[in-house]
Amino acid sequence: MDSRPSLTAEAVCFMRAVDQHTPPADRVIDDLWARYFLSPGSMALLISPAVAWSILPELNTYVRARHRYMDDRAREALSSSRPGGPVEQLVILGAGYDMRGVRLAAELAGRPVFEVDYPSTAQRKQRILSRIPGMPDRAHIRYVTIDFQTQSLGEVLLPAGFDPKKPTFFTWEGVSMYLSRDAVHGTLGALRDLAAPGSGLTMDYFCYLDTHDRVASIRRFSAALLAIIAEPVTFPSHPEDVAAFMERDGWAVTDVADAAELERRYIRDGRPCYPANFVVSAAVAAR
Repeated sequence: MDSRPSLTAEAVCFMRAVDQHTPPADRVIDDLWARYFLSPGSMALLISPAVAWSILPELNTYVRARHRYMDDRAREALSSSRPGGPVEQLVILGAGYDMRGVRLAAELAGRPVFEVDYPSTAQRKQRILSRIPGMPDRAHIRYVTIDFQTQSLGEVLLPAGFDPKKPTFFTWEGVSMYLSRDAVHGTLGALRDLAAPGSGLTMDYFCYLDTHDRVASIRRFSAALLAIIAEPVTFPSHPEDVAAFMERDGWAVTDVADAAELERRYIRDGRPCYPANFVVSAAVAAR
């Protein structure tokens, strides 16, 4: 990871791009820019809908539903009808190749967005963005690099113009499962230290399935294969335990959506979500 962009960041980008093979009315995320960040090999797989849908289909469905869930929570936080008033800035941790700051431009209405990610991935994203024709204005987006294992969020966000006095909505996507438990606690605590009253957070977790059938064993093995590309799953959690885990760091869980719930909310074509991941929303707790 020291010298190359994240391979999982491109993998989830591919899964967002697959959504373009769905009829517009049934699309979950509808990311028009995802294809620009794909390598030639990934683009070749995208050409055929049958091939694209056959690649890790459960994970494909989950990733798209996860993005939609987080988009919806961000929209709610930015809405003027939000109880307590809208947030005034958006922080996207582990931004990868997602274009949330552009997709939600209308809701943001010029409010600042801070995209935070690992340097090699962020640098590749900037190179590609500079070549995309017709890219909408991105003056409200500020790009911040960080190594989540060794740097604190405060030391990178504050110099970028982040205002800790303003209520903020944080999204933290596709990162926690690759960190140590202490690093996850450290990041959640750092977010709480930066979060003004009225702030909120949405993030995802990985859960080891505790059934003993063959399918569950295959799913556990597939997660272990990520170690081959130097991005091993190192931190599992569980939906039943996540509220107490986050409360320790100053966050009150308001919603937990597992695979079944994501399917109910967002999936219209009957495709199942990968069951070993879930998403959470939380509000900053009073001190």
